[in-house]
Amino acid sequence: MLIVFNLLIKAIQLYSWALIIYILMSWFPNARETSIGQFLTKICEPYLEPFRKIVPPLGMLDLSPLVAFLVLNLATKGLYQLAMWII
Repeated sequence: MLIVFNLLIKAIQLYSWALIIYILMSWFPNARETSIGQFLTKICEPYLEPFRKIVPPLGMLDLSPLVAFLVLNLATKGLYQLAMWII
């Protein structure tokens, strides 16, 4: 059972890095049009879209990724607590 928790935690960490790369790609012109950019768009936008509906942008600044990272962090901590409770 511990292996499943570790696998889920690693998947969340990997997804967090994908989000970071996706967000940084917005700083570079045409970076999201590359094959890597298109792949990251397909996996990151469905997750970020609900947060964009909740958190309005402040001018040019989009704070929804911060909330998305907070939720991923809470999910990781919840998995750690659940693993400790089960073990």
